[in-house]
Amino acid sequence: TQCESQWSSQTLPSLGGCPHISGCNETGMLERLPRCGKAFANMMRKVDVWKWCNLSEFIVYYESFTNCTEAETNSVGCYWPNPLAQTFITGVHRQFFSNCTVNRVHWEDPPDEILIPLIAVPVLLTVAMAGLVVWRSKRTDTLL
Repeated sequence: TQCESQWSSQTLPSLGGCPHISGCNETGMLERLPRCGKAFANMMRKVDVWKWCNLSEFIVYYESFTNCTEAETNSVGCYWPNPLAQTFITGVHRQFFSNCTVNRVHWEDPPDEILIPLIAVPVLLTVAMAGLVVWRSKRTDTLL
């Protein structure tokens, strides 16, 4: 991004773009980020608890939360994301989404009656084709 080069960070702050490299106020950031968490919590009260695992139910609130954390982090001269901001965001995730689990499909091998033919047929075809190639290469009398 533009903020990653020192040249950009020195020329764009006047435009409201990138924070200064040496001016990260981590204490100020940690004081400001809870405002975003509180605002997100207030917005999430509008969503039924049983819908908290359905992102489409609160995506607008989450976008607002993300924008808030980015703005607050940048306002104190820090890059976003950064380890401290990520730790805060992870804490908010634990608070609201700890009961959301991904239903993982448990894969099992098919029964032997299906598995053996699926393995044997390609092996036998490979052997047959190799034999055909050898047999055809030994016949020198006629070409197709």
